[in-house]
Amino acid sequence: MAQLNTGVRYIKGIGEKRAKALSKLGIETLYDLVTFFPRGYEDRRRFKRLNELTPGETVCVKAIAAQNPKVSHIRKGMDIVKVRVVDETASLELTFFNQTYVKDSIKAGESYCFYGKIGGTLLRPEMINPVFEPEDAGRITGKIMPLYHLTAGVTQTIITRAVRDGLTACGDVLPDPLPETVQNEYRLARSRYAYENIHFPESFEALEIARRRLVFEELLVLASAMRLMRNNTRKHSCSPLDGKNIDKFYEILPFEVTKAQKNAVSDVISDLKSDTAMSRLVQGDVGSGKTVVAVAGCWFTCTAGGQCAVMALTEILAEQHFDTFKALLEPFGITVELLCGSFSAPKKRKIKERLANGDIDVIVGTHALLSEDVKFKSLAFAVTDEQHRFGVDQRAALASKGDYVNILVMSATPIPRTLAMIIYGDLDISVIDEMPPGRTPVETFAVGEHMRPRVNAFIKKLVDEGRQAYIVCPMVEETELLSDGVKSAVKYTQELRENKIFAGMRIELIHGKMKAAEKEKVMRSFAAGDIDILVSTTVIEVGVDVPNAALMVIENADRFGLSQLHQLRGRVGRGKHKSYCIMFDGGGGGIARRRLKVLCGTNDGFKISEEDLRLRGPGDFFGSRQHGLPELKIANFAENMDVLTAAKAASDKLLDKDPHLDKPENARLRAYVKQMIENCVTG
Repeated sequence: MAQLNTGVRYIKGIGEKRAKALSKLGIETLYDLVTFFPRGYEDRRRFKRLNELTPGETVCVKAIAAQNPKVSHIRKGMDIVKVRVVDETASLELTFFNQTYVKDSIKAGESYCFYGKIGGTLLRPEMINPVFEPEDAGRITGKIMPLYHLTAGVTQTIITRAVRDGLTACGDVLPDPLPETVQNEYRLARSRYAYENIHFPESFEALEIARRRLVFEELLVLASAMRLMRNNTRKHSCSPLDGKNIDKFYEILPFEVTKAQKNAVSDVISDLKSDTAMSRLVQGDVGSGKTVVAVAGCWFTCTAGGQCAVMALTEILAEQHFDTFKALLEPFGITVELLCGSFSAPKKRKIKERLANGDIDVIVGTHALLSEDVKFKSLAFAVTDEQHRFGVDQRAALASKGDYVNILVMSATPIPRTLAMIIYGDLDISVIDEMPPGRTPVETFAVGEHMRPRVNAFIKKLVDEGRQAYIVCPMVEETELLSDGVKSAVKYTQELRENKIFAGMRIELIHGKMKAAEKEKVMRSFAAGDIDILVSTTVIEVGVDVPNAALMVIENADRFGLSQLHQLRGRVGRGKHKSYCIMFDGGGGGIARRRLKVLCGTNDGFKISEEDLRLRGPGDFFGSRQHGLPELKIANFAENMDVLTAAKAASDKLLDKDPHLDKPENARLRAYVKQMIENCVTG
C-alpha cells in the first residue's frame, strides 16, 4: 500500500517525463493527485440509436464499423480519418482530425461505443473526434466521466488513468481528518466513498454526497486552524486599562452615534478592560462610522494613561484621519500628532522625540510608524485601516512597539458574518450594520451607450453647480485584447479634454501606474476642489473623503465585481449634496446585468456582498491569498455558505471541548490543522 507522500512518478504509467508535466499542475505526490479534483463532469450514460440522433446533442451510441477507417492527407500537418458506422436503424459518419492511430484502432465488423457531439443534419448526422472504446470495455463510456484541468503533455486520458491508479494504490490511507463523532453527527460520507465518487461518481447523487463531505472537511480544517490562530493571539496577557466612563466621550460629540456604533465601542472597551490583548476587526459599510469607534478606543486608552497609534494606507488618508481625531480628541486635552514619510528630517526627529517622551497621546501616520526609530513611552492601542491592504505582518510590527498592544482593524468591505469569521479568523469581529442618520443613499443607474449625451450633459450641470465628479475606467491604457469598446483612463481623459461640452473644466487623471507622490498630488488637488472631473482606474476604490464629489460614473461597469462597484460608489455621497452613481453597461451578458441591477436596487453593502457571493460562481470571492489564507482545493465561498456555517459550528463544538485538539480521537484533525496553519503563515 502506497503512502500519500509517495511521488507520482512511481505510479503505473507515470514515468519521469509525465511526472514533470504533472508537476506543472501542482501534482508532485499521491496526495496531490487524489486531491486534484475534477473541474467538471461529462454524463456519458445516455445512449441513443442512430435514427434518434439530433444535431447539437452530445450522446453515446453503440455501432458497428461498416468499413476500415480511411486516412486522407489534406496538407502538411493535417490528416483526416473517416469511418462509417451503423446499427440496425441508420448509419453515422465519423471524422477524426490528426488522429491517425484510429486507422488501426477501429476494425470493420467490430462493435464500439462512441461519445461525442452530433453534427451534420437529421438525414446525414456526423460526429467529429468522438471518444470511443470496444462495446464491452465500459471504461470511458456508459458512465459519468471526470474532466480535469490540463497542461502540455497531460491529456484527460493520462490524468484519469493516473487518478484511478492513485486511488487504488492508497485506498486505505486516503486523507481523513474528520473525527468519527463529526462524521456521524453531520451524516457525512466516509473518506474512501467521497474520494471514489468525487473522481468517478456512480451517479450525480453520489457525486453530491461526496462533494459535501470533502467541502465540509476542508472548511472544518480551515475554521479550526483560524480559531487556533486566534486563540494563540489571545494567549498574550496585558494590563487592563482603567479608563473613564465612555458616556463622557459621547456627551461632547457634535453628532449622535448609532446603536451599532455604540455596540462596537462597547466591544472595544470590554477588550481594553480585559487582561488579554485585543485583536478585533470592526467591519462596516462605506460611511457607517467606523472611525468613531477607533476614536472612542483612543479616548478610553488615553484617559487610562496609554498611547495610541493610527496607521493609514496613504499620506492623504492619514491627514484626513489626523483632522478627524484631532477635532474629536483635543477638546478633552488629548494631544494628537501626524507623522508621514514626506516630512523633513528635523520635523520627524522632533515628533519622534515627543512620542518617546510621552508628550504625544495619539500618533496618526502611514507606514512611517513602523520605522525602527519610532518608539513609544506606553503604546497600548493601535488602529490599522483596511486590513487586507496591511496584513498580519504589519499588524505584528505595530504591536511590537509596546508590551502586548491592543489591535483594532477597520474594514469597509462588508461580508457575511460566518465568512468574516473564516477570512479574519485571527480576529474577533464587531459589525456596524446601520448608517448614521441623515446620510442620503446614492441614486444609482445602469445605462447603455445611447445615454452618453444625456450623461455628459448631467456631468456639465453638476460641475456648473460647483460639484465634482469621478469617472472610473477599467484599464489604464488600451490593449489589443481589450480595446473593443473598453474605456482606457489615459485615452478617455484626452477625449474628455477635447470634448466641447467640457470646455474650461479642470480634468485630471490618476491610475495605479503613477508614482505614489504623483497620485498623492492629484488626490490632494481633487480634495481641495482644484479638479472638476477626476478620471481614474480603481486606484480610488479606497480613497479620501471628498464631500463635494457628487457623481460617480463607471465605464464598462460589467467588468467590475459587485462589491468593487459598491466600494467605488462609496466615494460619493459623503457630503450634504445629493449624489449619483451612473454605470455604463458594456454588454457583459446576463450575470453582469444582474450585478448592475442589484446595485441599482440597494445601498446595503451586506446585502450586496451576499448577492455577490451568489453571483460570483466558482472561484475565490476574496482573493484569499492576500488574507494569508491557503488556497482551497474544492470548497468555494460562493457556493458553499450553508456547509461553511455547519463546518464552523462543528469546529467550535470540537474546540470548546478540546481547545488544542489534544484528544486521541482528534489527532488526525490536529495534524491537518497544523499543516494548514503553516500554510497560512508561510503562504
